[in-house]
Amino acid sequence: MVAFILVMIAVSTSAIITGVLQTNLNAQVSAALANVQVGPTSSAIDVLSAGPFPDGTVLVLRTPLTGDTGAYVDGRSVSALDEAQVDEIRDAVATGLSEIGSDTVDLPRLGDYRIGITGNQAGTVVVLGLPLSQVTATIGAILTTVALVTAGGLLLLAVIIALVIRVGLRPLRSVAETATRVASIRMDQGDVSIDERVPAEQVDEHTEIGQVGAALNTLLDKVDASLAARQRNEELMRRFVADASHELRTPLASIRGFSELSLRAMRQAQDDETRQRTAMAVETTEQSLERIQAQSLRMTTLVEDLLLLARLDEGQELVYGTVDLTRLAVEAVGDARPAGPDHAWSIEVGDEPVELAGDASRLNQVVANLLANARTHTPAGTEVTVSVAREGDDAVLRVHDDGPGIDPAVAPQLFERFARADRSRDRKTGGTGLGLSIARAIVEAHHGTITVRSTPGDTTFEVRLPAKPVDPV
Repeated sequence: MVAFILVMIAVSTSAIITGVLQTNLNAQVSAALANVQVGPTSSAIDVLSAGPFPDGTVLVLRTPLTGDTGAYVDGRSVSALDEAQVDEIRDAVATGLSEIGSDTVDLPRLGDYRIGITGNQAGTVVVLGLPLSQVTATIGAILTTVALVTAGGLLLLAVIIALVIRVGLRPLRSVAETATRVASIRMDQGDVSIDERVPAEQVDEHTEIGQVGAALNTLLDKVDASLAARQRNEELMRRFVADASHELRTPLASIRGFSELSLRAMRQAQDDETRQRTAMAVETTEQSLERIQAQSLRMTTLVEDLLLLARLDEGQELVYGTVDLTRLAVEAVGDARPAGPDHAWSIEVGDEPVELAGDASRLNQVVANLLANARTHTPAGTEVTVSVAREGDDAVLRVHDDGPGIDPAVAPQLFERFARADRSRDRKTGGTGLGLSIARAIVEAHHGTITVRSTPGDTTFEVRLPAKPVDPV
């Protein structure tokens, strides 16, 4: 576009200057005609010799007495035109030119001329022409100068634009190089970390290219965080597979052992002849079946927890109704006292019930899980306090204990699936790692939040749920 504008300026300038020069030439022709003094017996040589005329002036004069005569100024001398040249000029202007500079004619052997014609009633006709060679040379010089200046300007403009674009696109090249390096990283396996970023000096929120660099850095940050989360999930999944395998292997081994024992006792009862042996076999079989049932319940609980998480992820498994969170907490504490007689249980609730819309059985599962968690992971004598209150539009339930607190190393992953505060498989403290993740899934399905704040001697789990609006008085 800039090149087009420059060319248009050059063409327009040349056209304007050409018009000005031709106008000046017409004025010179008019002035030269005004200087022509013709007498009854004057010839063309006499007229040109009598007054100063520009170099190259051509004059053809027709008078009643002298007829057609012609001459031209050649430097400082005046030369006569021969009869053939006069006839050629007369034929060239025979088209009836009557105005000064009304046309440009090509005079044979003399070149292009701007012609002016004048006459009088006495029959005198004056044909005077000035050469266009000087105008043509001037226009040529101007066009050459304009062309050279335009070409030089375009070349300089091209160099400047190339440098500006190169400097302007430097951040984009940095973005491309960063993207190329990231593309060469294998991300399909192992612990992957993306450390490549667009340099800070190439990131500028005020320019479009700088914004591209900033957007790429933001994208890489999120991809890096996603890869780290994927790696953590894979590690948790591997740990869960090992834990689940152990959890299932133990009851399966028990079921197999007790079933073999029961089968052996029944066979012995069939072979024995005494009632005493038969009674012992029946007692052994009954105990074995009880153990088989207990181990089956353990496996069922694990499978049901996994199924519940899957259904909560799909937005299922909730049956909404009006839930009295105060009553639910009181009943949960009442159930926890027999299960943890070596703990001190207390509850703090207001006079007015705190109600919300939700699934009572699932919310009861959340509270029971938090109380079981406090009972399992704190020593005997720990005081556990459950409080329920309404805070603004939220129903808030808190479970506080003065136990040893949560290990800071596992606190960030406490609500992750398959994560456990105790990495052991001790039946007392080590579980499957699904309890708190189920609690979080249930709370989030109710559009609430669950958080934990823990220091040695002060651990509080807080569940915050949308409460039902207060009835107007």
